Amino acid sequence: MMHRTKRAYRSIAGIGLVAAASLVLSGCSVTGAGTSSGDTEGDGTGTINALFMKQAGYSESDVAGMIKDFESKNPKITVKPTFVAYEALHDKIVTSAPAGTYDVVHLDVIWPADFASKGIITDVTERFPESWKSEMLGGALTSAEYQGKFYGVPWGPSTKMFFFNKEMVAKVGASQSDLTTWDGVLTVARKIKDAGLVKYPLAWSWSQAEALVCDYAQLLGAFGGEFTDSSGKLVTNEGAGVEALAWMKKTIDDGLTDPASLTFLEDDANKSMAAGKTAMEINWESTFRDQNDPSISKVVGQVVVTPTPAGPNGDHPGVNGSMALAIGAKSKHQLAAWKFIEYMTSQSVQEQYVKSSMTNWKSSYTKPEVTESNPEVFETAGVAYDSMILRPPVPNYNSVSQTLQVEIQNALLGKKTPQQAMDDAVAAANANLG
Repeated sequence: MMHRTKRAYRSIAGIGLVAAASLVLSGCSVTGAGTSSGDTEGDGTGTINALFMKQAGYSESDVAGMIKDFESKNPKITVKPTFVAYEALHDKIVTSAPAGTYDVVHLDVIWPADFASKGIITDVTERFPESWKSEMLGGALTSAEYQGKFYGVPWGPSTKMFFFNKEMVAKVGASQSDLTTWDGVLTVARKIKDAGLVKYPLAWSWSQAEALVCDYAQLLGAFGGEFTDSSGKLVTNEGAGVEALAWMKKTIDDGLTDPASLTFLEDDANKSMAAGKTAMEINWESTFRDQNDPSISKVVGQVVVTPTPAGPNGDHPGVNGSMALAIGAKSKHQLAAWKFIEYMTSQSVQEQYVKSSMTNWKSSYTKPEVTESNPEVFETAGVAYDSMILRPPVPNYNSVSQTLQVEIQNALLGKKTPQQAMDDAVAAANANLG
């Protein structure tokens, strides 16, 4: 199942993608406690408390609008939202879980294994309509999956895409076709640097943070690697794991990557490109909108978005950055919480707010009235969501991620060789796996 596989495959009807393998849904309790409980089920009415992330994707005003419409359609349910920064979301969910403070919680794709194994969120597999297996993006469903069961409903697929300044690329006699592989990217980057168009053609989100693991994941996948083996142990000190890290370090040594990338988060890389200081980057979907906003960008109309370039074996997965909505295991209003989640993740609602976040539903990608809101990103997303690599799907993900962040930076700073850094990362991470 997904907790042991390298990628989540997505299919989007009508745009020539590989069909996602159908998911076998097993029957199980929706309370997460083995048997259904009237105390936690509730009667589908009352007040529910929902915890959301306050930045990226849907805005607070978007969510407020969704809640208002939901309450008008469900007058016996009141929703009280709480918003926290992404950096505080994980711990807020954990610390509030014993008291059952939140009926609905907003999940990152990296957390289901952690929360499900600790009984923090509810197994909702039985609640999934059969039709979702064919109507919803197959990969999107895996965003809240752990050991073959579902612990939430995806709320917008997401991945990093490749962005380049077409005017800079054209000035050195290159085009988009030269940027379909990472080897091609470096060749064009060298030409841009030698032409003096920018000092450092590439910028990345390589600060010691989750952003670094996201970028590494994308390159690991491009080199044909995976984070874990069939037993769930980290194996990034073998083959592709070391090769991808060595490639990252070499782009710094060759003067193609801005060394300031070691302090950059995604917003910093975005701003560098918007200022005309960067020719190429990988970043989340909203980057294209920002690059074409004249209030913050000097390169309006110059930036092109494409799927991530391919590595040596032709692999080009994006990192799975999807989010989901889940029910707290101690919630006393699980039926009302499920009604709310069904509404929030429904196709009609997601299409209404598609300018803020992409939709989970296959048929949305063939509707001109939907795709016209952001045609370039929708076209790219059709390919980008076809293949995505998961970060290590392990119960103690945060600890593993922090270990990887430290050791990847050790290699990028030249404190250790890529092999030594990954040997140390794997040894530390595997010693702490539950």
